[in-house]
Amino acid sequence: MHVTAIIAAAGEGRRLGAAVPKQLLDIGGRSILERSVTAFTGHDRVDDIIVVVPPGLTLTESFAGGVRIVAGGPRRQDSVANAFDSVSPGSDVVLVHDAARPFVSADLISRAIDAALAHGAAIAAIPARDTVKRVEGSGDDAVISETIPREAIYLAQTPQAFRRDVLSAAVAIGRSGVEATDEAMLAERAGHRVHVVEGDPANVKITTPGDLDAARRASAPPAGARIGTGYDLHRLIEGRPLILGGVTVPSEKGATGHSDADVVCHAVIDAVLGAACEGNVGQHYPDTDPRWKGASSIPMLRDSVHRIGRRGLKVANVDVTVLLERPKIAPYLDDIRSQLASALDVSIDCVSVKGKTNEGVDAVGRGEAIAAHAVALLCWGASVGRGL
Repeated sequence: MHVTAIIAAAGEGRRLGAAVPKQLLDIGGRSILERSVTAFTGHDRVDDIIVVVPPGLTLTESFAGGVRIVAGGPRRQDSVANAFDSVSPGSDVVLVHDAARPFVSADLISRAIDAALAHGAAIAAIPARDTVKRVEGSGDDAVISETIPREAIYLAQTPQAFRRDVLSAAVAIGRSGVEATDEAMLAERAGHRVHVVEGDPANVKITTPGDLDAARRASAPPAGARIGTGYDLHRLIEGRPLILGGVTVPSEKGATGHSDADVVCHAVIDAVLGAACEGNVGQHYPDTDPRWKGASSIPMLRDSVHRIGRRGLKVANVDVTVLLERPKIAPYLDDIRSQLASALDVSIDCVSVKGKTNEGVDAVGRGEAIAAHAVALLCWGASVGRGL
């Protein structure tokens, strides 16, 4: 299954009154747009992303692979239509999400995908909590004409999700001259039933200065830093390469495991994820998953850094101790540090790697196994990650 996400970010945000488009404003060290895009680049079911921006706007953010930029149109439906023209014919599900909702959760994205697969079209929405009144007139002349049962009222959010053929029909309706406030409305006009999935009260849309202030308060990081520890051990056997921190070290024996059995990367991953309370290697990269069979552990480490980044956390520094009887790894330490620094998005002087023997004690000391201990310090905000 192939899933494409369209991030609608072509509006000017006039109601916010800012000097730049609102999607470029900062929340907790990252732009609103970056937060929204990251929610989808970090989702394991989303394959590619199309970001729609105002014509002529040059983005300063650099997104991970799989993100394409297209120019928007005068209306939201025009912008989404422009993006849809770039959607691969092989895409099964297309998500449409407002960049102004930077706090969308992975669970909500998954619910939308599942609903589109099951029903063809779906939107995230939350039930109205207040009594709803229909009003006629305005200002001093406004009067209530009807009280609407709130059980029937839902407040629409994004993402909205569609099978590709359903969104194609919706886009065609929009291009025929039908005006709509969102793609779900166009899908309705095209004759499709749009199902509702449970939304998220935290998935707020930033529209006014008050919304922006509230979002910034909610995103303010707690004071201080977070520390995590990691440990990994693998048996050594003949016929396997010995890979440490992404570097192949000449050796008669190598570590055995489902992936490349890189104890350095695995220990650092556990330390990084542990500091963020985000699980461990086995949880996110299990040995039952064929994707990781024989795979390099460096992409796993990059993914772990990406995961903590969604929490607003950055790696400040790591310290690793490798326990190995032979061979000596001193000649390879700088290469290992360089590989780790790149994956962790820090400078090399923020990475320490040491090699020690186990003085002939236990399986490590007998040359039957290799182990590694790691400590990671994480800090909040975008100002860390290239040294403190």
